Amino acid sequence: MGLIADIRRDVRFAKGLSRLLKRIKPVSLDSLDLVCDDVEEAVDKFGDRIAVEDERRAVSYREFDQLANRFGHWARGRNLKRGDVIALMMCNRVEYLAAWVGFSKVGVTTALINTNLTGQALAHCIAIANTSQVVADETCWKQVEEARPFIDRHLMLWVLGLNDADETSDRRDLDKPVRGASSVRPPRNLRHGLTNRSTALLIYTSGTTGLPKAARVTHARARTYMRAFAGCTEATEKDVTFNVLPLYHSTGGLVGVGPALLNGGRLVLRKRFSSTNFWPDVKASGATLFVYIGELCRYLVNAPETPGERDHKLRLAYGNGMRPDVWEEFQPRFNIPRVLEFYGSTEGNVSVFNFDGKMGAIGRVPGFLKKQINIRLVEFDLDTELPVRGSDGLCRLARPGEIGEAIGLIADDNRHDFSGYADKAASQKKVLTDVFKKGDRWFRTGDLMRQDRQGYFYFVDRIGDTFRWKGENVSTAEVEQRLADAPGVKEVVAYGVPVPGQEGKAGMVALVTDGKFEPAAFAEWVDRELPTYARPCFVRQLKAADTTGTFKYRKSDLVADGFDPDRVPGGVWVKGGKNGYTKLSAKAREAILTGETRL
Repeated sequence: MGLIADIRRDVRFAKGLSRLLKRIKPVSLDSLDLVCDDVEEAVDKFGDRIAVEDERRAVSYREFDQLANRFGHWARGRNLKRGDVIALMMCNRVEYLAAWVGFSKVGVTTALINTNLTGQALAHCIAIANTSQVVADETCWKQVEEARPFIDRHLMLWVLGLNDADETSDRRDLDKPVRGASSVRPPRNLRHGLTNRSTALLIYTSGTTGLPKAARVTHARARTYMRAFAGCTEATEKDVTFNVLPLYHSTGGLVGVGPALLNGGRLVLRKRFSSTNFWPDVKASGATLFVYIGELCRYLVNAPETPGERDHKLRLAYGNGMRPDVWEEFQPRFNIPRVLEFYGSTEGNVSVFNFDGKMGAIGRVPGFLKKQINIRLVEFDLDTELPVRGSDGLCRLARPGEIGEAIGLIADDNRHDFSGYADKAASQKKVLTDVFKKGDRWFRTGDLMRQDRQGYFYFVDRIGDTFRWKGENVSTAEVEQRLADAPGVKEVVAYGVPVPGQEGKAGMVALVTDGKFEPAAFAEWVDRELPTYARPCFVRQLKAADTTGTFKYRKSDLVADGFDPDRVPGGVWVKGGKNGYTKLSAKAREAILTGETRL
């Protein structure tokens, strides 16, 4: 039975990989066909079918293309040219996709801005995009205005749905100019000279420097994301993809779009995830696919059972980050026939797929394909946070079952290319050289994994101080920077602590204060300075912060103490209550540990 099971597993993997490779085969780095050409090809084939639907309206493929054309011509009318950048900050809606597809038709790059950002972090993202034009909607434009004082250049803000009374010389309504623009496709010569190596999008990730980094998403990468999942999901024009993930992330904005828009299917967008509305929406939309991140699935599993949660047409859930314990309950409870888990990163060149649905695995590379797929695990030193090198100076492969850092071979082809960040110095930090032979170059994922003897990969943790919470990367350096000026705070040490039954790590800060901790004032500062997912769940006090010889905070002992009041002199505060933070009792801690209280 073991041999037969292995053969069946290999056959399933080979079929899934074959579907994927077939769809991405036309993508080459020097190709002149861009991501907008893929969309136009689908429009020409499926013109009258419904393409995208949001809470406000539904548009056909032809109408979507016409709207994208209008955005493209509007950008040209603003004298934006090939290689220029527009920042896009709006909630999920038809216009979001139409805008960046339209801008790509005239060779303009779009920077996709996280709608949770405010203040200096938002200003930083706009600044590193090197743009003076921002497109927003009625829900986000005020955040841009509040960040304007931190931007050292003139900024023109264009807003969908702006009231006449809110218009100023540098803030204008966008509805009328777009409606007045031509709906005819911009001529291809406007993007002459661009290839798949050119940047289509900037998608932001959290780094260890404390501020988001702009990952360069080339046309090749955007096309590959969309085409790969258009193939491996086996989607057709009859499928309906339900997408509640933010379109500013690659999972929601590319992975969650390709299976519908490249195959003639219907894409259903919602502004945000709601565990209450999710299953009624899935049923009402007739969805057959939905795209997830692990946190979304955990919320669904933790929600009370409802009569309609199994009454749907879903045949596939696909995404990344679903924990094994969530998966075990998620699939049978909600009657999901198939789950397709994958691993990948916006800026990286490493991806693996779990085509046969083995619970808990993020992907698999069978032994017979090891040489063709670029991922490797190398032995890793947790103290130095670097791969281990032998006496010959080269890295060593991790053995089956051993935890190692995942790395990906860098080569000049679409599948192995590393586009990096807008910041070249940040890009170089992700490259490991002289790994298995002198002169080779490998991308460091920053992720620790293990691989079993059957070739399945299992995610273990992120390296360093950045951790994931609520589906977002949280940079401890950024948290420390933003909270250092809070009332009464002298020093801040930020880190993540594991919470049983919850995805990622909850944020915690240890404070050195100049007096008694004032929870209300601190909570007010936290809520103003940080997006929801980055706000510390727990607070403790220190008499002094322990640092290394290079003045880096020692966090290992703090992480080991966790949020246990018995191990923390002075106790622990937890976010919540009328003062913003409340002293954590042993009983309240137990409720968190058992899952009775969710953070």
